[in-house]
Order: sequence, then C-alpha cells, then structure tokens
Amino acid sequence: MSEEPETLAEGTLISHLLELRDRLLRALVAVGLAFIPCMYYSNDLFSFVAQPLLAKLPQGSNLIATGVMSPFTTPFKLSFFAALMIAMPYVLYQLWSFVAPGLYRNERRFAVPLLMSSILLFYVGIGFAYYFVFPVMFEFFTHTTPKGVSMMTDINNYLDFVLTMFFCFGLAFEVPVAVVLLVLMGLVRIEKLQKNRGYVLIGIFILAALLTPPDAISQCSLAIPMYLLYEGGIIMARILSRGRGAPAAAKP
Repeated sequence: MSEEPETLAEGTLISHLLELRDRLLRALVAVGLAFIPCMYYSNDLFSFVAQPLLAKLPQGSNLIATGVMSPFTTPFKLSFFAALMIAMPYVLYQLWSFVAPGLYRNERRFAVPLLMSSILLFYVGIGFAYYFVFPVMFEFFTHTTPKGVSMMTDINNYLDFVLTMFFCFGLAFEVPVAVVLLVLMGLVRIEKLQKNRGYVLIGIFILAALLTPPDAISQCSLAIPMYLLYEGGIIMARILSRGRGAPAAAKP
C-alpha cells in the first residue's frame, strides 16, 4: 500500500507573525534568565576569560582600564555574550520550532542532526581557541614585545579581540556542516570537493590570515583545524549521501 503524499501545515500571515513573536519573546526571556547569573558573576567571568593573557604577561604586569566606565561596561558586555551562548540551544530550538512545520519529514530528519552538530561544533571551536590557541598566541605576543615597552592591554580592547577570535573559530568549526549541506542540497558533488582540495587549502590559509592576527602561529592554528574539518565534512557527506541515495554520491 503506497503512502499518501505528505502535506505541510499552512496558516495565515497573521498566525505566522504571532507565532514568530511568541518564539522571539521566549528566546529573549531565556537570554534574560541566563544573563542574571552571568551579570552577578561578571567580574569572575572576565577574570576567567582574561586568564590566558594574564598567565603569559611578565611578572607585575596587569590589564588596564583606560575608560572611566570600562571596569563596568566591559564585564557587562561579556555577561551578555555569555548569556547568549548559554541560551543559544534554546534560542535555536525556538527558531527550529517555527521553521519545522514548513519542512517535509525527510528534510526534518537531516536538519535536526545538522542543527545539533552546528551548535556543538561552535562550542568546540570556542573551547579550542581558549584552551589551545590563546596560550600559544599570547606567549608569542609577549615574547615579541620590543625592549623598553611594557605590555599593558586595555580590558575593552582585549575583550573585543577575544570575542572576535571566539566568533571566528566558532564559525571555522562549522565547515563540516557547510560541506554536508552543500552536498545534500545538490549544489556541489563530492568528487568536485575532493578534486579541488588544493584550492580549498589555499583559500583556507588566506581566510585564516584575514581573520587572525598577523602571525604564522595564529594562522596555522585556525587553518589546520579548518582543513581537517573540511575533510571530515566530505566523509560525513559521503555517508549521508549513501544513506539518502543522493545522486551526488552515485554519479562517477
């Protein structure tokens, strides 16, 4: 007995807008609830984020605040971004709940693991930057400080730098998800991804040079994981394509 064609849920424009409003309000409430404890421990949170640099500074050196309000506004800004990261799974769940009724069953089956993987990989990218890249990077910076120059970094500049690096490494670790999506959507064939490995490697190093500070250590710290994740994305795309019977995997 053949299955009946799957139908998607339909609604009026007003009903969609109302649902979107409710989803956004729930997401904002989740961020607000996460922000309260983050703000309470904002100074401790900033001390934790600043630890990779403080551990590499010469003895007697510290971070400084050049702005009158920086001792308050900098931890406050960090608390907001920390709350956003903590609440991100719930925020994306609300987004998924809004979009899911418009997807077919087979699309939902692939979208859920990709969404979960993208969240996990973003967190892994942030952790990789904090625990592996920052210690090496800051040690390099402190050892290359010219003689007679005291390295006293402003806390606001440091936070901007750290958040930028977190964002760059978090996005870089999304490479496997991007590769899988390109293959499953039929935009790129796996064979073409494999054939163009050399161009991809060059492009990754150029992108890493643009996103990281101008030193070889930072560039390689971002480029090498990106390329390994690119290869991992090809492997995952091949596995998923075979399970789906996609033309991208079947064609020679």
